Amino acid sequence: MIGKRAGLRISGLSRSSGPQRALIVSTFVSRVGNGLFNTAAVLYFTLVVHLPAAQVGVGLTVAGLVGLLAGIPAGNLADRCGPRTVSLVAHTLQAVTMAAFVLIDDWVTFTIIATLDRLAATAGGAAGGALIARAGGERPAAFRARLRTFVNLGVVLGTLGAAFAVSVDTRAAYTVLILANAASFAVAGLIALVGVPNYRPLPRPEEHHRWAVLADRPYVTFTALYGAMGLQYQTVSLLLPIWLSAHTDAPRWTVAAVYAVNSGVCVLFQSRIGSRVETPRQGGRAFRVAGLLFLVSCPLMALTADVPAWVAPALAVLAVCVHSLGEVWESSGGYALAFDLAPDHAQGQYQGFFGIGFAAGQALAPVVLTTAVLGLGHAGWLLLGAFFAAVGAAGPPVAAWAERTRPKDNPFPRDARTPEQESL
Repeated sequence: MIGKRAGLRISGLSRSSGPQRALIVSTFVSRVGNGLFNTAAVLYFTLVVHLPAAQVGVGLTVAGLVGLLAGIPAGNLADRCGPRTVSLVAHTLQAVTMAAFVLIDDWVTFTIIATLDRLAATAGGAAGGALIARAGGERPAAFRARLRTFVNLGVVLGTLGAAFAVSVDTRAAYTVLILANAASFAVAGLIALVGVPNYRPLPRPEEHHRWAVLADRPYVTFTALYGAMGLQYQTVSLLLPIWLSAHTDAPRWTVAAVYAVNSGVCVLFQSRIGSRVETPRQGGRAFRVAGLLFLVSCPLMALTADVPAWVAPALAVLAVCVHSLGEVWESSGGYALAFDLAPDHAQGQYQGFFGIGFAAGQALAPVVLTTAVLGLGHAGWLLLGAFFAAVGAAGPPVAAWAERTRPKDNPFPRDARTPEQESL
């Protein structure tokens, strides 16, 4: 529903409704598990299972691309059967596939299990988006921003826990991490089962069809913009570490420092900024602000190669602070547009498509960043900043275009639903 959102500013877990608290805790638990596993996954596959790094890369790429296919079908299923049901099935499948990683001993098995895991993850993302829209009530974007605070915190805690297993470097230690991640999906699903209502599907207009999102040109355009802006995530996680290692004399702990600063800034500011970005118009402006911040941060990152070794860490931290603020504005704008432009009865389908666009951008990011940007050096960083600024500048006109094409009156407004319409 387009328009000014009602309600008080929400700033913490204690002010959340029961379903919101359950979703926050469920998501936090699963993200702690992700942090445990993702930190050590490549080491496990290469050093313990003894798969060549190239094969691991190919397998993960295949899994990621095939996994995109589940986005819209799973979203449609969530809209028709209820988002909690699809989310619980996805959590169960991820618990099973994650546990199965301890049994792999060849590339084919690894690729099959990784593909099933990505299909379940994509389905869970589509259903999760629909759940957030329902649990968020009149302020789904603000709730999603607050939820991301706990996502970041969970990943950080999981990453710290994984450091122990990496230092021990035994099969048993890695197996514990994998099984802990599998257990986190099971526990997260159980929390959602107990604490999140079984929201009923909303009534759908006669003209609705299961591929409606593909005909929504403003939403497709916005999703493409968000996928392109998503390159900024791997600018910090992939590009900057390579740059610091290969082109500067900064001490190696600088890489860990920028990771910590990135997570810390997001945890501190995501809810504060996200609560101020809830309408499409605000989302478009937030996108523009993000692009300008990235325009500043990218040249600062490039300059780390031109300063003394003792200055490089401080400059890298400054650049990441600016970049992280841009990340918060970018994600807040994305949430506002993703939720507010989607019709209430088709949130699953729209969030599934939104997830596909983001995942596609992440799949292309390593190739674009390591070839185009690193290949051009300082000029590549400048072009990257200009690219982000251009994408951000497109935010306000796309948001205005999208608002003009939305129905003037929502036939099923959120605040008009009875409790019986909300859940079983």
